[in-house]
Amino acid sequence: MSDFEVRPATLRDAKAVAEVHAASAQAAYAGILPDDQLRALTPATREAKWREAIEYAEPQVHVVELGGEVVGFVGFDRSRDPKTPSTTGEIWSLYVKPEHWDKGLGVALWDAAREGLEEEGCTVVTIWVPLRNDRAIRFCELAGFKREMKTAKTTAIGTVKIEEIRLKRNV
Repeated sequence: MSDFEVRPATLRDAKAVAEVHAASAQAAYAGILPDDQLRALTPATREAKWREAIEYAEPQVHVVELGGEVVGFVGFDRSRDPKTPSTTGEIWSLYVKPEHWDKGLGVALWDAAREGLEEEGCTVVTIWVPLRNDRAIRFCELAGFKREMKTAKTTAIGTVKIEEIRLKRNV
């Protein structure tokens, strides 16, 4: 698949990023979140957040386009975890529309984030993933991330509590 392009997001991409986020999160969290909360994951609830992130580069956002359509994105920056060195980066989010899973687009986004973090002086990168999201954990492990078993934490998504684990690798 060579007709895709990874590039920094622009404000014009905010709506498409929100659409990708909603569609991918609904698919990724099926069976993890209740149906009513999955239905609440809509582009309308996400667009302002992504517009602000793109405008202020917090996090930095890159998109992947396929045939001129944004079908995935990655948000990355310094780690948000307390007490981490300034050389620790974090993948804040990485989503690809479900119909484009397993086509190398997530890897291309990860590569762009890794390069961006390296340019920022990061030597280590982390990502938080729900323990029940087997697909995401498998993707991260194939990308060289290792589970940090003592980092498990509970995060509230709506009214549901999700167990997450941090994975880490060298940039």
